[in-house]
Amino acid sequence: MSEILTKCETKMNKSVEALDREYQSVRAGRANPAVLNKVTVDYYGAATPVAQMAAVSVPEPRTLMITPWDITSLKEIEKAIQASDIGINPANDGKSIRLNFPPLTEERRKELCKDIKKYAEETKVSIRSSRRDAIEKIKAQKKNGEITEDDEKHLEKKVQDLTDKFCKEADSLAEAKEKEIMSV
Repeated sequence: MSEILTKCETKMNKSVEALDREYQSVRAGRANPAVLNKVTVDYYGAATPVAQMAAVSVPEPRTLMITPWDITSLKEIEKAIQASDIGINPANDGKSIRLNFPPLTEERRKELCKDIKKYAEETKVSIRSSRRDAIEKIKAQKKNGEITEDDEKHLEKKVQDLTDKFCKEADSLAEAKEKEIMSV
């Protein structure tokens, strides 16, 4: 009985965590090493994340500095960044790569806010899908005579409470990210 709730809560939590990771990679005008999370470099035939190949630091608020441990991979990292959807041209000085983040225009900020709302809505759809699956399982248990009608109502209420909690969490993450983008 509580197994359904546990699985449902785990799925919903994973949805919110995925949203948080997505927001970390959204460029908000400030230099944030998380924007490189999705950038992978073909390093000796394996797709390797930049963070595993180099030291990534933030020497200034709008600058990221990438210093590879293997200097021969510098060109490959630069190509991977150019091919990614970060939208920033890397500056290579032969030892490290600098990414200078330009200030965001008002128009770009509004676009980012729309994307943030879209991601939050997708997460809430995923959360509601988890709710639907859990309620279907509860109804199946009731139909098979495994639980009583009172148990069914009680479990459905708990699933709805979880849904409300995680939807609020998704909304608050979205609000915080919007605030961050609009206040740069």
